[in-house]
Amino acid sequence: MMSKNIDTPVWSETLLQRFEVPFEFPVCFTENLFALQNRTLVDVLCRLESSKRHKVLFLVDDGVAAARSDLITQIKNYCEHHGESIELIAEPIPVPGGEKIKAELQYVEQMQKALYDYHVDRHSYVIAIGGGAVLDAVGLVAATAHRGVRHIRIPTTVLSQNDSGVGVKNGANLFGTKNYVGTFAPPFAVLNDLDFVMGLGDRDKIAGMAEAVKVALIRDGEFFKWLEKHADDLATFKKPPMAYMIQRCAELHMKQIGQGGDPFETGSARPLDYGHWSAHKLESLTRYHVRHGEAVAIGIALDARYSVLSGLLEPGEEDRICFLLEHLGFKLWHSALEMRAVDGELELMKGLRDFREHLGGELTITLLSGIGVGIEVHEIDDGNVMESINWLKSRQEY
Repeated sequence: MMSKNIDTPVWSETLLQRFEVPFEFPVCFTENLFALQNRTLVDVLCRLESSKRHKVLFLVDDGVAAARSDLITQIKNYCEHHGESIELIAEPIPVPGGEKIKAELQYVEQMQKALYDYHVDRHSYVIAIGGGAVLDAVGLVAATAHRGVRHIRIPTTVLSQNDSGVGVKNGANLFGTKNYVGTFAPPFAVLNDLDFVMGLGDRDKIAGMAEAVKVALIRDGEFFKWLEKHADDLATFKKPPMAYMIQRCAELHMKQIGQGGDPFETGSARPLDYGHWSAHKLESLTRYHVRHGEAVAIGIALDARYSVLSGLLEPGEEDRICFLLEHLGFKLWHSALEMRAVDGELELMKGLRDFREHLGGELTITLLSGIGVGIEVHEIDDGNVMESINWLKSRQEY
């Protein structure tokens, strides 16, 4: 066999680089996380290197800090008590809560500057305490500083504990588009403290339940039945049902992300976005006066009716779905659903284009073929969308 002439480069060859990187992170469910005797945070910090002192920087949702005036003191006392394992490298830093932190990249830059100023390295920990928007923005900061520093999420809302907080997405808004910039970067750990949830106002407690209904509808009919059975207790925020609802919802989201075959969403299907194509547009049309969970509830109801009109879902099941959502405390109508652009086009249908553009590839929308059974479709009929909107409006008027 003739050997290659190594002095002459061969530019027609293709070398295939292939490797796999496993991801693993704990999702802990606890209460009173910063009680001195609660070792959940310490154990998570020490799970890779048990004998060292770990540098941590806390970024705290300013709304959470205001609502819990003792939180910053609790954090400092906890770190001091566990000083053999934790080095608090700066006072916990308040950051804007809600969509504000994602709306302007200056906040991302300010947080990056804090990591730079306090010499946060790839073996330090950035710990975010807050709702889903804060977790998204801090996650983006952690994923891009030094190409990735260790990030621990402490979600403080139902929505972030049972859905977004246990996922692998980070992001901020740009050019008026939700999550236009972002990364897929799993956290180092997620610590769900039920005390944060039980201290929320009623509206925020209710809002996060939409994601539980959503994931039950597409993946677990028995969980949907459980939600129906315990709707009274959930609507009055009984602690044990709230705890189970959050944990079961988180488990189903984790299963879809970890075992669904596409954790970083390289394909076109997004089953966990059932009800979301219209919800995202509704949020922006109302300038986020309609909260994410509230918009998702409307989107779920809209797509349930659409599923019936398309012949996929048995008639009457959409009423069953709406009854549960309303029993939990959701209103399933907003006048923004009827808003039209100058050219007369329904603004909501522009949301469908935005949804497709964000995902890329073939339009793929999750609908229902049964309670607990999601199905992917690749076309949406404008007439059926309009009829579904009219149906929601007529239910509200009735």
